[in-house]
Amino acid sequence: MEEIKDGLKKAGFKGELDDRPASLDFYSHDASMFELRPRLIVMPGDGKDVERLVKLVAGQKSTHPGLSLTARSAGTCMSGGAINDSIIVDFSKHFTKIEKVTATSAQAQPGVFYRDFEPETLKHQALMPSYPASRDLATIGGMVNNNAGGEKSLEFGKTEDFVTELEFVFADGIQRTVKPLNRAELDKKMKQKDFESEVYRKLFKLVDGHYDQIKAAKPHVSKNSTGYNLWDVWDRDSGVFDLTKLIVGGQGTLGFVTDIHFRLVPVRPHSGLLVLFMKGLDDLGEVIPKVLEAKPATFESFDDATLWLSIRFMPSFLKLLGWRRFIHLLITLIPDALQLLRGIPKLILMVEFNGETEQEVRDRVRALHSELKKHRARYEINGFEETPTEGKSEKFWIMRRYSFQLLRSKVKDKHTAPFIDDFVVPPQHLTAFLPQLRAIIKKYKLFATIAGHMGDGNFHVIPLMKLEDPADRKKILPAMKAVNKLVLKYDGSLSGEHNDGLVRGPWLEQMYGKEMLNIFKQAKHIMDPQNIFNPHKKADADWEFSFSHIRDHF
Repeated sequence: MEEIKDGLKKAGFKGELDDRPASLDFYSHDASMFELRPRLIVMPGDGKDVERLVKLVAGQKSTHPGLSLTARSAGTCMSGGAINDSIIVDFSKHFTKIEKVTATSAQAQPGVFYRDFEPETLKHQALMPSYPASRDLATIGGMVNNNAGGEKSLEFGKTEDFVTELEFVFADGIQRTVKPLNRAELDKKMKQKDFESEVYRKLFKLVDGHYDQIKAAKPHVSKNSTGYNLWDVWDRDSGVFDLTKLIVGGQGTLGFVTDIHFRLVPVRPHSGLLVLFMKGLDDLGEVIPKVLEAKPATFESFDDATLWLSIRFMPSFLKLLGWRRFIHLLITLIPDALQLLRGIPKLILMVEFNGETEQEVRDRVRALHSELKKHRARYEINGFEETPTEGKSEKFWIMRRYSFQLLRSKVKDKHTAPFIDDFVVPPQHLTAFLPQLRAIIKKYKLFATIAGHMGDGNFHVIPLMKLEDPADRKKILPAMKAVNKLVLKYDGSLSGEHNDGLVRGPWLEQMYGKEMLNIFKQAKHIMDPQNIFNPHKKADADWEFSFSHIRDHF
């Protein structure tokens, strides 16, 4: 790495370089179950620094084949997408500018934390609604590269639906603007004599030449983060070619995003939450269609294991929330504690409606409540006088949003192993699917919480395991295969939000078939011919490599 360090200094690199052992140890992990120790951490100061770095690595790749670059900001990736055994490029230190916000759009750099971004949009009564459950921890760059979604995706869609333009450093080390092009603009782009024109020519030939096959490969689910989103790059009917659709969700395997333009949506001032305590799963076939017919803003769920975890570690919420919110949480939980005396529910469903007036919200919540009250449905209305953090329904959102943080930090003898954590099954199949999923969890004796986006059929199953124990490690592959087979049996997707990374990349052939996997590989090679960017992830993943890098110490 000395050549890289010297080369960057000679090129006028403005940022920082770090190869201290403690730093390399820290960057060897993200929120996944994997470990890859890098050799150098690079913190670029601006876009020119990123260009210098990519050009230098591209120039030395032929003589140093092991060189590669992996983007990282918050390091919250659960699929292993933010770790690497070569160079980590940390965007969280300097790429932190929120450049422009209006009532309809925003421009910001990838290292901006969503928790800092949202207050600025709320000043304009606007929202970028595809935030994940880890909204307090994630950056917008990670959201773009993983094609994040969350509790509002049922109504608004995922991050891919809100990115309008990107600044992007290509594999030749040049930063360019990427945005949708009409056919005339595309033809002009393809006539250039540079690497960018080569990318557009080859990608257009790939997606147009396999048009029907690519369109047919699009998963029939409401959200998907597997593979490369080639089916939305080129549309013959509209004549629009949109390379942002490929980059969003590309997990940093195609190049580096350095600036992002978002479309925003208006914030609705009123919300109401209907909560259902399900004794079992048999009634889901009746409940889910009725809820979806009502067109809620969100339809979330968490299971009895998540509930018990929240109760067991209730004191931990004091640190997360502070005294005022913690006391409020305890007080508002009293009515629900009385509900629990009637029996612990197998599943808690949360159905939220938003509206312009309090009466509109009340009418919609009460209408659904009257249909579902036999399922122990109760509701809370957040009126105009209550802020989102003071509303009566906050307790349920706290349990839903903070469950993974509790798992990671509080269960000391076991560790989170997110290897079946993000699948999507069409909601109409959930009544049949969920009991079979629970049977697999029971068969392999996994302690796992189940939470997710019920309206999308997108579930996060987080097993707790002793990964240093060979007996537990042996469970991973057969349990993963069993769940994958079950998901695909019901025409689902192996990832709705968390992407492929090291954990799901090896199973893309199982989901899409050999021919489509080969098309994914071609797209990767067109964008990144030397395999500089984030190797061993997505279509470049291999299970032997991934499995050999599962953590064995904590």
